[in-house]
Amino acid sequence: MFIATNISRDHEAQADAPPLAASCDGVVATPHRLDALPARLSLAWDELAQAAAEPNAFAERWFVEAGVAHLPGISDMRLLEVREQERLIGLFPLRVEPLESRLPLRIVANLGHHNSFLGTPLIRAGVETAAWGALLDTLDAARWAPGFLHLKGVVADGPVHRGLQAAASLRGRPCDIVQTTERALLASPLGAQAYYETTVRKKKRKELKRLRARLDELGAVTCRRLTDPADLEGWIAAFLALEAKGWKGEAGSALACDDATRGFFHDALTGAWAADRLEILRLDLDDAPIAMLVNFLTPPGAFSFKIAFDEDYARYSPGVLIQLENYEILDRPDIAWMDSCASADHPMINSLWAERRTIVRLSVPLAGLVRRTQFAVVRAAERAAAALRARRSHTPLLQQEDDQ
Repeated sequence: MFIATNISRDHEAQADAPPLAASCDGVVATPHRLDALPARLSLAWDELAQAAAEPNAFAERWFVEAGVAHLPGISDMRLLEVREQERLIGLFPLRVEPLESRLPLRIVANLGHHNSFLGTPLIRAGVETAAWGALLDTLDAARWAPGFLHLKGVVADGPVHRGLQAAASLRGRPCDIVQTTERALLASPLGAQAYYETTVRKKKRKELKRLRARLDELGAVTCRRLTDPADLEGWIAAFLALEAKGWKGEAGSALACDDATRGFFHDALTGAWAADRLEILRLDLDDAPIAMLVNFLTPPGAFSFKIAFDEDYARYSPGVLIQLENYEILDRPDIAWMDSCASADHPMINSLWAERRTIVRLSVPLAGLVRRTQFAVVRAAERAAAALRARRSHTPLLQQEDDQ
């Protein structure tokens, strides 16, 4: 028996969302407030993250709660809790939002924001199809769920993606890939030094060695990792100051430029530290940071979250030098890969990491004539636009289906 619970901060949504009729799989939805989660769910959420089919730091409790506490536009989020008997098997942060299109439609989408770089939900390994099936059945019956299900930032062809495909197929509906992109991934059986020598051209390695030697001439250069909890607040402040000192600060896009993003970053990092998920690297010149790197460690994977460097030392490439120190993640037996969370065309990380991770957007229709018709209209428009772009650019059609 699968039980789905709908958790929301929206009081109107709660009033408009009584428990749904059970489906053939015994799926039931019950609303709760996200800002008043029962302790049992908080503990179960953390346990699910440890047992997930695919790790995702951006779907863990400490990260989601930091966003809800500080970032605008997240307070109307619903969290669908799927249980098998008493065991939590899936958590799906969802919200209703306008379709990114000229069409005036609203859809059900997974939670995302500018500082969240993966949308794969936490689903217990081995029950991916059942968890997705419970979600689809609940959305089919939900009065608050318009349009169709649209998921951003899902790892292509992983167990979570395949589970959704299977659940949709069992219900006689498609699971369409509407956008595909790739980004740098660090995943190799090689150790740090061997990977560096294999991946980075000899000429570039020689240049980086020269830059490090020139930097050493300026003073004592050290790389440290955060180990003492007493240093956490100071390191967070140092990162925010370092980022704000550069072009992001001038453009007003640095985390410290806005109270909301500053508070979010602080709470996300303190939450990650409490959950034993945080790694911060710091490259110092005479004990002052000139580059910092924030990673989230979610064995067997990891995520490179944020990087900042002092632009006064840009000629020495401190951002690249700290990434060379980051290669040491390859020597950890509990970490098999690290997601760069970078844009597809990021020149720096693409030159240092050889592997690539494919990320997709997915759309799945929901039950009902109106919703199925909306899905069909949107997909027809997306395919037509993709075909037109493909003819203009001579690129594969699937790669053209994006951002409608």
